[in-house]
Amino acid sequence: MSKRKPYVRPMEGWWKKNPFYVEYVIHESTALFVIAYAIVLLVGLVRLSQGETYWNDWLAALKSPVSIIFHLILLVAIAYHAYTWFKIMPITMPPVRIGGKKLAPGTIIAGGLTAAVVAALGLIALVGRIAA
Repeated sequence: MSKRKPYVRPMEGWWKKNPFYVEYVIHESTALFVIAYAIVLLVGLVRLSQGETYWNDWLAALKSPVSIIFHLILLVAIAYHAYTWFKIMPITMPPVRIGGKKLAPGTIIAGGLTAAVVAALGLIALVGRIAA
């Protein structure tokens, strides 16, 4: 009988060897920032349900310097997450044909980003109009 050891494939750092995997891991890890912001909003909803005092305390906490820095970090991470999401759209969606021609990946990415920016600006305008 052979006394050979079984081959054990090393798993640490496997994703660092391929730039595609590095970008994929970074994209997927930015989803944690999306979850963090969802938790912040959920806490705000709970505070709103507890009454005006709790709501005002939550709003005051959001105005602290630590909270502002935290939200800036969240903004950058979520913006990168959204950008990479639109960047993979041409790969994940079925081919789009207009006039018999396949739509270029850059056009799909630009269209998705434009739609996101227009929706965000519309939401900002709506919230500004309601708040005024």
